[in-house]
Amino acid sequence: MTDDPQDSPHRANSPHHADRSGARRLGRVFNDVPELYDRLRPGYPDELFAGLAAVTGLDGSAPVLEIGCGTGQATRSLAALGWRVTAVEPGTAMAALARRRTAGLRDVTIETSTFEDWDARGRHFGAVVAASSWHWVDPEIGWRRAHDVLGPGGWMALLGHVVVRRPGETEVYAETADLHERFAPGNPDWGHPPLEDDVRAGGEGWGTADGPGALFGAPIVRWQPTVQWFDGTGFADLLRTTSVYRKLDPGVREPLLDAVAERIRTHMGDRAPRRYLSVLRVARRAPRRPVS
Repeated sequence: MTDDPQDSPHRANSPHHADRSGARRLGRVFNDVPELYDRLRPGYPDELFAGLAAVTGLDGSAPVLEIGCGTGQATRSLAALGWRVTAVEPGTAMAALARRRTAGLRDVTIETSTFEDWDARGRHFGAVVAASSWHWVDPEIGWRRAHDVLGPGGWMALLGHVVVRRPGETEVYAETADLHERFAPGNPDWGHPPLEDDVRAGGEGWGTADGPGALFGAPIVRWQPTVQWFDGTGFADLLRTTSVYRKLDPGVREPLLDAVAERIRTHMGDRAPRRYLSVLRVARRAPRRPVS
């Protein structure tokens, strides 16, 4: 279930402006391509998990809840810290692949459910972690549930990616904007990624329109630049795993992405970067839940 609104190909925040229930339904489309997703979507830098461990101070036996684990990319990194991980994932195919990917790890349990419907069975955790998945959770339910399943002094952590560009560097959308308009004219998702420096300058707080209010303290924010390099075929396959392309009709999506792959081959030397700012936002649970 792990697609980040900040990881949409060209518009860093577009799903925040979309209908929430529709966005949550759209989140299930990754269940159709779990192997492709696992192979191509970026993982999270080790530096962010080291930062998470340093900020929270959780010991090696701490119970941690992961929301929307997808194919288990972040799950494996959390387990590598020695934490006991319970991961919740609504997509049955994604959850099945996550179980295979974590089969050799101790103290990792994958449960198939949405976070809204998940049965905590009275369990409490030292941290709740969502890696590129929190925006698929209903904020009216999610923040309070996260607060309720955390023990006193527990931590809420969101990880994600923002697709960015650097001045003067050849970037795929700039090279293929005409193709996007040819195959899906007027699509509001099309646009250039933001500049890396602009994202850093404006990326404090929770980075979402629906924050937790007084349920959690002010988040600590840490950034880490990352980059993936693809040939034309690989870049097109990467786009097949992102929400703004998954929601296109296949009769539009496939010709568009075939044309994008050919443009990368013929105009970019068959080598294209995908730049991200990976981000960690972590905050402590407020002592008591405020009265509504």
